[in-house]
This record gives sequence, structure tokens and C-alpha cells, in this order.
Amino acid sequence: MAKILSQDEIDALLSSVSSGGGEEAISAAVAQSDEFLRPVVAYDFKHPNRVSKDQIRTLENMHDNFAGHFGSSLSAMTRALMDVELVSVDQITYSEFIMSLVSPSCTYTIAAKPLEGLAVVDFSPALTFAFVERMFGGSGKALETDRELTGIEKTVMNRIAAKLYLDLEKAWEHIVPIKIEQVSFESNPQFIQVVPPGETVVVVSFQLKLFKTSGLLSVCYPYMSLESIIQKLSAQNWIDATKRKNLEGDRECNVTNIYKVGAKVSASLGAAQIKIGEFLAIRAGDIITLDHRVSNPIGLYVEGRRKFDASPGLSGKKKACQIVAVVERP
Repeated sequence: MAKILSQDEIDALLSSVSSGGGEEAISAAVAQSDEFLRPVVAYDFKHPNRVSKDQIRTLENMHDNFAGHFGSSLSAMTRALMDVELVSVDQITYSEFIMSLVSPSCTYTIAAKPLEGLAVVDFSPALTFAFVERMFGGSGKALETDRELTGIEKTVMNRIAAKLYLDLEKAWEHIVPIKIEQVSFESNPQFIQVVPPGETVVVVSFQLKLFKTSGLLSVCYPYMSLESIIQKLSAQNWIDATKRKNLEGDRECNVTNIYKVGAKVSASLGAAQIKIGEFLAIRAGDIITLDHRVSNPIGLYVEGRRKFDASPGLSGKKKACQIVAVVERP
């Protein structure tokens, strides 16, 4: 909206007009007010934005985490430094996405239960042959070739794709746990029709760098697959889920750290006061009266501190104590 002029500015403008310098003053005022105008963006009703900006940001955060994990996994598999960087998260039509892919390609269709429908994962040809060349002991350089993958090369890419599915499942677990299964492999993207051409899809693009070779990895989610969980793709839900995951991770870490810690546990059956002469005269079979009733629970001590009330008894042929209560400490 335009800036509202103060009374002093209005008086100065009128004075300038009366003195003959009105055009310059009006131009300056208009130029100053234009700074506060909001830019106008054309809206295409044929391509509606069905995913909000807040939900897009959540997808960006989720797949940015995936990029870090997948880069580490690829570095271990290729025994070389692999850089995976999130490039963009866009919503376009499915036909536009298919037209952006080259042929022959290395494209997979996957099912991610409980999400509905199928998603698409595509490796660029330069990246595919760089992976194959590196996995067979080469330097990972790009091969200038235009052909489909052989059976052995498909097996190599299937291993890399399987690792991608695992890391993608870990990235999604903050929003909803999914289980990814590969449905098909296709070298011609024109034959892949998971949704109608005009359907809105969300395309996540990554830039992968191996030595001097770089290429794009694309993951395409149809809107119909995200529709059932679209409300969970909010920034607040992402933050809450991340906090819960961190708390669970901290608990598991603490349990693991203290799992093998040894502690001395002892049970006190009671106490008695006797004279020194009586103590020296004790023989086998003598009876000492304790200050504890049989019907009352005994104390169970951990490292010298009473933690539980217990009842003495037998477990098989071994002496044991059954915990009946936890001793509350102020």
C-alpha cells in the first residue's frame, strides 16, 4: 500500500506547487510511495498451487535432511566424497515433469505405503554412468554415451536405488512412517503414467557431484499421494515431530549407556542387638530374634541406598526377593 503523507509533507508539497516546482516534488513523492507498493504476481489458474508455501518449506527441510544422509551413504558405497545438495522443491504438472526427463533414462516407480499412488525417482544419464563406472573401479568420470543400461548396470543402479529408499524412509519418519517398494524400472519416461498429464505433482530436485561429474536426481510425488497427509506437512508439526524424535533418541542413548553398568544389590532381613559374650558364644543352630516381622516387607538396597520394598522367597532353588513397592525419596 502507498505511504500516507504527514501534514507537514502535504504543506511542503503545496508550497512547492505554488512556487512553480510542483512537477519535481510530485515525482519525488510518487517515487517514494512506490517503494511501499507490493509487487504484482500473475496467477495461472491452469496450474493452481495446491501445496502451500508452509508445506513446501516442510518438504524442503525434510529432503534437506535426506540429502545429508544420502550423501554419506553414497560416499561409503563409492568410496569417494559424494556431495548431495537440495536444489529446489517445485509444484508443476506431471506432463511438464515427464517432458523434462531425457531418454534413455534411469527411472524408477515406487510405492510408499501408506501414501496412495506411485512416486517417481529419476537419475540423470550422466550421473548413472558415473556411478556405474565408479562401482567397477573407475574414477567416476562421465561417459559420453546415449544408450540404455545393460542388465549388469541395472543391478548396480538397483543397489544405489535401494539405499536411496532406506534414507528416504528415515527422512519421512518425522512426518509419517512409510515403507518404500520398487514397482518398476523404465528407460523411456514417456511410458510412465502414474497420474494424468494435467495432475499437480511436487518435484524435489537434488544436485549430485562425484569428482568432476555432476547430475540431477529427481523425486516426483503426485499430489494425490500427499493429499492424505497434507495437513501434517506444517512447520509446527515438523518441529514437534523432530522434538519427539530427539527425545526418543536421547532416551535410547541413555538406556544403551547405562544398560551394562553394574550395581551392588542387597537385601536386609532385619537387625538385632546382642551382647559381646552372646556373640562370641554363637554356634551353628542357634536362633537370633530380629526386630522385623515376617509379614512386613524387607528393604532392598542398591549401592547402599534403599530403593524398594520386597518380600523374601525362592525362585526355583535360589533365594530371591519379589519387589512389592518403590521407595519414594523426597
